[in-house]
Formats: sequence, structure tokens, C-alpha cells
Amino acid sequence: MGEILVGTCSWTDRALVGSGWYPVGRRDAEGRLRHYAERFPVVEVDASYYALPGERNSLLWAERTPDGFVFDVKAFSLLTGHPTRESAMPDGLPADHRDPAVLDEVWDRFRAGIEPLRRTGRLGSVLFQFPPWFRPGERAESFLRECAERTDGWPLAVEFRHPSWWEPDRATATCSLLARYGMAAVAVDMIQTLPSSVPPVTPVTSPRLSVVRFHGRSSAWGTGSKEDRFRWEYGEDELAEWLPRVRRLAERTEQVHVLFNNCCGDAAVRAAERMTRLLDGDAQAADRADPGGLEGLEGPGVPRARSAPASTPSPGRRPTPARSSSSSRSRRGAG
Repeated sequence: MGEILVGTCSWTDRALVGSGWYPVGRRDAEGRLRHYAERFPVVEVDASYYALPGERNSLLWAERTPDGFVFDVKAFSLLTGHPTRESAMPDGLPADHRDPAVLDEVWDRFRAGIEPLRRTGRLGSVLFQFPPWFRPGERAESFLRECAERTDGWPLAVEFRHPSWWEPDRATATCSLLARYGMAAVAVDMIQTLPSSVPPVTPVTSPRLSVVRFHGRSSAWGTGSKEDRFRWEYGEDELAEWLPRVRRLAERTEQVHVLFNNCCGDAAVRAAERMTRLLDGDAQAADRADPGGLEGLEGPGVPRARSAPASTPSPGRRPTPARSSSSSRSRRGAG
């Protein structure tokens, strides 16, 4: 039975920092990460989509988090075919993902940037979130094959944003394609009334990992501002819909990462806290009903959400409960 890790997509988002969730005395770079890692066992690095990660930062992240804590690193925009700012490119290279020399250099920089996380066992996965125009077909399959060749040995997760990948007549082929390269399929929660809505399917394509990303259910997902797109408060009933799905994923993979991307104010951290409580309560209820194991299933019962790894707070600093806030300043990001 796999373990379930719950966290958020970014711990440095300006709206979160401004919400008051980080207590006084822990609002610098080191304090924020330590505070977060005392509460959650996983986080997604969103900044690596906008700028290539640096070795020094990765090393500091590893040093500031306890053993067992992991980072899911979002692939740099150029590596997934997204538009990329020229200012984000190293050494004045053009932002041209079709240029083999440019790609080679960017891949080398990205690989070096996350190496400290991989070396210290902190690399949970590398997330390849492909753009909405990335559709099934020969070119897409070639692109995935190249990604697999360049990332041999890495834990990979793939999120498709065009719904055709998971249409009923295509889903089996999509699963086979990802499984061929050992890539974990990313399940998503989002509004289901738009033409671009990706269905909430939960395929397992890697025995090592499954990932679920909660984007919120805003009707402004396709057309609104970044703030409008991600402004969503998950209620317990919406999260409870995912409890059996997450449990089934944990029955088939070594680890499940449940990540909240509704990054407006402190909505994501509060949703992650709520989901952790629901998963733990669900597991305890199942154990009371069936103390010998989950009825009809093999294994030692319902998987629980893993708490943040044990860590020793800095001298003079005590963990404090999360605080709610209505702040929801605009979020940078593609999601």
C-alpha cells in the first residue's frame, strides 16, 4: 500500500506570503520553507517553470528540509513547448525550443539545477505540464520519447491540458504511451463545464508514483485573470469526492502526491490541511469498521496521508497553527 503525501503548488507565492499564514519571524526565505516543511511532506516548485533552477537554491532547499520531505519540480517552460521570455534564457540564448543547440544547453542547465535535490533524495518528481495545444499524434509521441531519453532515471509526471488525451477511445493508448516511458499520469480536479476541461480520470501508468493536482473549479479558468482562474475555496464535500480515488491510487503505486494549485491567499494550504484531515479520518473510520484490513482488498488497510517529516524547530521558534486570511492578490503562473 503506497503512502499519500499532501501539499501545495509553491510555498513562495506572493499571495500566500501576504496572507499571514507565515508567522512573524519566519517570513524570510529560510523561515518560510522550514515552516512549510513542518506542516507538509511535499511541495511543488513552481518557480522552475519561469526560470531555470540553480544548484545553490536546490542545495539550500535540501538543507532546510527534513529527511523524507520531497520537491516536485515543474519543468522549465521551454522544455514543454511553452512560450518563454527571452530574459529567462541563460547567456542570451534565443527562446527557441526548435533549436537543438539551445535545447541541449537548457536541458544541461536544468539537470544541473535539480541535481542537489536528486542527490539528497529530495526529488519527488519532475512535472511536465504540457500546453493546451499539445494534442495526441506522432509529433507529441516523438516529443515524449525525447523527454524520456533526456531524463533517464528521473521520476517523471505528465499533465496533459488538452482533454482529447483522456477521451474514452483514446485513454488506453495514452496510458500505454506513458507507461512505456515510466511516466506517471497526473490526474486533475478542475471545472468540468468548459470545452477545455480535462476529465477527473485517475489512470496509473507508473508503479512508483501517482500525482493529483487540484486547480480549483473557477468558471474563469479559460478566460479570466490569473487571480480569477485560481480563486477557489475547496469545501469538504468537493474534497471528499476524491477520497476513494486517492485511496485506489495508493493501492496501486508506491506514493501518491496530492497537490493544491488554488493559490489565492492561503486557500491552497488550508485545502491541503483539510484534505489531510479527511484522509486520516477516513482511514481511521475504515480501521474501526475492519480492523484486520480493508474488506475485499489485499493489504494492511486504508492508506493514511503522511504527515510532514519530523524536524527540530530553530531555537526560539515554535510551530504555530495556520491562520486564515481573505487576501487574494494576483498569482503569477500558468498553473
